[in-house]
Amino acid sequence: MKRMRLLLFLLPLLSAHAADFGPVFKTIRDQATPAQLYAFLYSLPKGGDLHHHAGLSFYAKTVLDVALRQQRNGYRYYTATAIHDCGDNTNSAILYLNIVRSAYEKLSPCRQSGFTGLEALTPSQKQAWMSALVLDQPDESRNEFFEEIVPRLTALVHNPYFFAECFAENLKLFGREGVRYIEAQWNPLNMQKPDGSIVPIEETLKIFNERMGQPDVKSAGVHFRFQATVIRFRDDLENQIAGHYTFIDAHRDLWVGINAAGREDNDKGYPLRMQAGFRQARRNFSGIHMSIHAGEKDSPGQEVRDTLAIGAERIGHGLNLITDPATMLLMRNGRNLVEVNLVSNRLLGYTPDLSQHPFPEYLRFGIPVCLNTDDRGSWDSNMTDEYMHAVPLFKLTWDEVKQIGRDSLTHSFAPNSLKEKMLADYDRDIAAFEQRFTTENWQRELNKIKPEISNYANRAFF
Repeated sequence: MKRMRLLLFLLPLLSAHAADFGPVFKTIRDQATPAQLYAFLYSLPKGGDLHHHAGLSFYAKTVLDVALRQQRNGYRYYTATAIHDCGDNTNSAILYLNIVRSAYEKLSPCRQSGFTGLEALTPSQKQAWMSALVLDQPDESRNEFFEEIVPRLTALVHNPYFFAECFAENLKLFGREGVRYIEAQWNPLNMQKPDGSIVPIEETLKIFNERMGQPDVKSAGVHFRFQATVIRFRDDLENQIAGHYTFIDAHRDLWVGINAAGREDNDKGYPLRMQAGFRQARRNFSGIHMSIHAGEKDSPGQEVRDTLAIGAERIGHGLNLITDPATMLLMRNGRNLVEVNLVSNRLLGYTPDLSQHPFPEYLRFGIPVCLNTDDRGSWDSNMTDEYMHAVPLFKLTWDEVKQIGRDSLTHSFAPNSLKEKMLADYDRDIAAFEQRFTTENWQRELNKIKPEISNYANRAFF
């Protein structure tokens, strides 16, 4: 009650000050250098990251550093540094594919000759290895990402110690750029021991929770929850859905929802294929939220409408929603949010020219939206980069920037008590942020900020 009375007292003051900050924000948006604008947006309170594939969110340098330390946990990794025509195990035809020692020992001598222990890589090989985890070349796009980068990471992210350490590093990085909530997609049921056998789920969670309980993670100030993810085009789709609902129900302390992912240009994963499985699951379980990938396609279509019909509360990407006016009207001023991923859409070639992205139309048409990092490790980007694209390109107003941040928290699947706390903290942090800058001092104040600039930003903005 005390906090509620304080908020009621402060709201008029916050609103009055917010009205004053619009012109200051516009001045910074239009007059700041790219470096100054980046510093401003880096320090901006940003709410949450709701579309976040945890295993694809780790920076390549972090992946390498953490992987090399895993021998203390019994894991030794090998990576494909040459491709030989051995006539077997064609999966290893991916350069810099990573495998654990137990998998390496099962290869033929010919195949083994193409692999090098991760710790034995030369400096130039380490650079190439890290580059192989990132879309950092002009000719790389979605096929490189889906068909090569994802397999390169699989054996690594199935190590529970590796995952926990990389996730901890991410929370600290997100905290420093003003993100206060992560709703990550992570399936912990297939984590593996060094010998390739499955780690019992409670052992995986014990490893994870112990790392999250360390002071460096707690001091980052970033809350998190998870979604379990089904792969939409697999033959065992119904079993995936049933199994994940059972798991989420038993672990509601951390898991708040379910997602469905997978390339939408694989037509086997069309939305209504999932309807029977989700309907059956809802007969048995209540209160499990749904955020589903939909409309991440080059072609027009009604995938978003069909995804709402299977029960989705949030839509991941929603790029081709713009081609379906009836569904746009349905979502206008509604409770269904679109999770927008600008950097991802640009690099995967779905919207190579971001000036044509439908994001500003959704925002100004009245469809709730927020900005997200998607697979930031593979882009070598951060949340600031999403705002760095959106703010100047679409001339966002200060009210729109604040609304994006608030909607990311309002439409999160976090428990209500946590959501209320995060919204109150967001309003407090926004008010403090506004107080920091005035028309007279904004340049001087920005010079004090030392942002951590992503490699993506160095390529795209400077």
